[in-house]
Amino acid sequence: MKSLTLITALGLALAAPVRGQSPAPLTPTPPSTAAAPSPTAAPDYRVGPGDVLDVTVFGNDDLSRTSTVQTSGVIALPLLGEVEVAGLTLPEVQRKLTTLLARDYLVNPQVEVKVKEYQSQFVSVVGEVNSPGRKPLRGKTRLIDVLVEAGGFTPRASGDVQITRREGSFEGGAKTLRMRLSGSAPSPQDQVNLEVLLRNGDLITALPKYYVTVEGEIVRPGRYPIEGELTITGAISTAGGLTRFGSSNLKVRRVDPETGQTRILDVDLKAVRKGKEPDLVLLSNDVVSVPRRLF
Repeated sequence: MKSLTLITALGLALAAPVRGQSPAPLTPTPPSTAAAPSPTAAPDYRVGPGDVLDVTVFGNDDLSRTSTVQTSGVIALPLLGEVEVAGLTLPEVQRKLTTLLARDYLVNPQVEVKVKEYQSQFVSVVGEVNSPGRKPLRGKTRLIDVLVEAGGFTPRASGDVQITRREGSFEGGAKTLRMRLSGSAPSPQDQVNLEVLLRNGDLITALPKYYVTVEGEIVRPGRYPIEGELTITGAISTAGGLTRFGSSNLKVRRVDPETGQTRILDVDLKAVRKGKEPDLVLLSNDVVSVPRRLF
């Protein structure tokens, strides 16, 4: 599937704000049937406890069964009794059952094994998706497969996705992988990100948009999303710059999310632009106030 189609299926649109207004959220595009993960297990899917298997022995309906893999890793079948299947792929289970039936009971048995319910391997999807919750793995399941199955992003999604790995780690030993999907104009990196293979126990978090507010003597006052790292000069520039009455002595109101306490930070914009003071990096919910100059 083309990356553009995948991004569209996720319902993600990241647009720049216009005249200080927050971008109008687009209604997420419902995932098409073609975009949804196939219910058929991948050839390398390994059966585990809790999975429900449909075992069909052609021409022998009395031997066909729907059986749940027990915590001990076995399924119970007529004639064969308990058969160890946990950790095997479906082709391996099929060959094992065929061999056992052919050895003592049937001549040239024809056996088919399918997964009716996936209950052994899951990832969890939380945050700004339309249908959060546990999603089953069916072998080589990619990030895009799970995001589409979760109904795509909500209008509040930022495009930032974080994967927390609970079993093992990513390349380099990291337990967390964070990425940003660029929106309706997909980049080659988007395609790489969407193809990340998931593991049992992974936690996928679709992060929300974060905003700062710019008010006072500014050309376009309003709320602006934080895209990457937003500094005080970047916020002022995005908001159109100061009016002719605007003072360069700015104030940033910041609320500590843990304590709820409010701090007022003084910023000399002229000094920042001259490199004499650092360009303050803004945090979510910061309020930048531009006072009127005193003549």
